Amino acid sequence: MKLSSGHLTFCTNIYAGESWSAHFAVLKDSFPKLKAALSPDEPMGIGLRLSNLASIELLEAAQLTAFKQWLDAEGAYVFTMNGFPYGGFHYTRVKDQVHAPDWTTTERLDYTLRLAEILAQLVPDNMDAGISTSPLSYKPWFKADSERQVATVKATSHVLAVAQALNKIYQNTGKLIHLDIEPEPDGFLESGPEFIDWYENELLPAGKTAFAAQAGLTAEKAVEIIKTHICLCYDVCHFAIGYEPHAAIVQELQEKGIQVGKIQISAALKAKLPEAGADRTAVLNALAGFDEPVYLHQVIAQKNDGSLIRYPDLSNALADAGRQEVQEWRAHFHVPIFVEEMGLIQSTQADISAVLTLQKNNPFTNHLEVETYTWEVLPAQLKAPLNESIIRELDWVKNTLAQ
Repeated sequence: MKLSSGHLTFCTNIYAGESWSAHFAVLKDSFPKLKAALSPDEPMGIGLRLSNLASIELLEAAQLTAFKQWLDAEGAYVFTMNGFPYGGFHYTRVKDQVHAPDWTTTERLDYTLRLAEILAQLVPDNMDAGISTSPLSYKPWFKADSERQVATVKATSHVLAVAQALNKIYQNTGKLIHLDIEPEPDGFLESGPEFIDWYENELLPAGKTAFAAQAGLTAEKAVEIIKTHICLCYDVCHFAIGYEPHAAIVQELQEKGIQVGKIQISAALKAKLPEAGADRTAVLNALAGFDEPVYLHQVIAQKNDGSLIRYPDLSNALADAGRQEVQEWRAHFHVPIFVEEMGLIQSTQADISAVLTLQKNNPFTNHLEVETYTWEVLPAQLKAPLNESIIRELDWVKNTLAQ
């Protein structure tokens, strides 16, 4: 739905079903109910997540035509896609495989180009569109700095190939599509500073060289194409886990002319840890209730002196919970954004409010997407019917922006 602060929707990665037929069936059942509650009189956008399999199937026969006809009939439109998870994302062990195949592979490149082909046919005229994607690769897969650097160069070359393809789509159709890189803890790009450093010291220099050699473009034109089509996906949960200063990051991006393609509106877990004793144990036990086997739940702990300790998953942090110098944990577990207090632990809802205030006062993107995908694995006390939960989340965002 179009608000004064941008187009607001939810991401369909909340739905199980990796084939197109299964995903479309869920959409046809749920979306009319959501639209009736949230945007009965105006068109409502969809943040579409397609697995690799679904992206192939949607381009077969008349599937895409049928989907476009359904969108028109329902008063729906697609302006953003989630191209991060490539394969199965529900009812299977995902963990670090959410990054596979990574950007060093042609599989990731081909999948993303296919999404762009689909999105160019779905997005309405005079509206930009975006595809969020993984932060190149996953750091723990590469033990040596030299291996990581080789992988970064390869991944960057594939991102640049997407930029060239998106530029061609724009020239041929007038549809402006951007690839939105999504930093995440333990990704190759896991923070605002790491993303900006890669963008300025890897992506732009490599792009100037490649575009000159391949297309005879000037350095200035190469930078223009890259800055138009390669953007940041600002996942609030991920940035909050790293205790990052939202206003400073947004300001630096604007000063450097790097665009934010999308804000993913999501909340992480956080907990203040008492120094010792039964109170500390009770908080840790509450956090342990979120330790589950499907998704990665990276933890960043903050010590009393402000320094950070990083853990690849919640189980690793729980195994090292005896550190008395640690005062706070933040964990990568997308919890409902309308909940801040959960007994002994909290969410990073305040970070969402801060980012939405920045967007309201000085918009820095056109796309707002709620992304809480963990409904199936939430502790029982936080579970509710899915449609009811989606409506509550989007209403919370609308009310927060209206304040």
